[in-house]
Amino acid sequence: MASQDWFEKDFYSILGVSQGADDAEIKKAYRKLAKQHHPDRNPGDAAAEQRFKDVGEAHAVLSDPEQRREYDAVRQMWRGGARFTAGGPGGAGGAGFEDVFSSMFGGGGGGGSRVRYSSQGFPGGGGGEPDLEDIMAMFGQGGGSPFGQPGGGAGFRAPRGPQKGPDLTARTTLSFRDAVEGSTVQLSADGERITAKIPAGVKDGQRIRLRGKGGQSRTGGERGDLMLTVAVEPHPVFGRDGDNLTIELPVTFAEATLGATVSVPTLDGRPVKVKVAPGTPSGRVLRVKGRGVPTKGGSGDLLVRVEVVVPTDLTDEQRAAVEALAQDADSLRADLLARAGD
Repeated sequence: MASQDWFEKDFYSILGVSQGADDAEIKKAYRKLAKQHHPDRNPGDAAAEQRFKDVGEAHAVLSDPEQRREYDAVRQMWRGGARFTAGGPGGAGGAGFEDVFSSMFGGGGGGGSRVRYSSQGFPGGGGGEPDLEDIMAMFGQGGGSPFGQPGGGAGFRAPRGPQKGPDLTARTTLSFRDAVEGSTVQLSADGERITAKIPAGVKDGQRIRLRGKGGQSRTGGERGDLMLTVAVEPHPVFGRDGDNLTIELPVTFAEATLGATVSVPTLDGRPVKVKVAPGTPSGRVLRVKGRGVPTKGGSGDLLVRVEVVVPTDLTDEQRAAVEALAQDADSLRADLLARAGD
């Protein structure tokens, strides 16, 4: 049900979202603010308690499609059309409900007389002044026909206020490093050069919304958004697994057999030392904490996959040593052959 105080309350500003915000954005903003201003977290704080109530009221209206439609219509009338502000006869605060209806129905001139109206003839009948939904219907904003007449046509419509500019789409390609660390790029959209900041950690194929970077409004409203699709070039050394970076580390047969401490490159250019335990098989993954993709909650890890490199060019001594190891090959597979016959 529409309320007269909707004229003065900007629920979008209360939640900190744009008028074009979708349901997910509204829900996210509400949860954040409700948690921040909850009375349990702010005992004895009257301002926080009022803020908590305002946030709840804003969410209740904007999360309901029908109420949000009515609210947007009311705010549109407030910004650009008829104003129904509280004010006495001849006051400076603008025309009140009585003054509007007085001028429309010839019920009073410019003097100090106040005219009372009943709601006979208006949808929903009863005593007192017509409610806000009746007024909206009269001005072509509500669901009913003006003046309660079925099929009454367009009625009196309030002029449209400033509208948000159109959303635009664009594509860009980033290097692997720029995608991980974040970057600033120059784009061309709708014939205009736009500077856009790409957040750290963007993924290949990800679509991000850049607020206020879209088309200009033709009615003096805020700019639209730019929906940017990002392509990420592959890196010759590093890969990505979620918020983790990956790398393949070649080690010799001797290092894998006897164990070793090996230097591993990182994306930020500061190598780290990892310990390869004796007897490490090819394919084992070693984890280096905090050297992956930076995120708001911290950074991912660097996953080092050990690859044992088989030598191809051997000296006579090396070949003799390998041949000595080869004598144990049959015993290594003896258990496998035995179990295969079960």
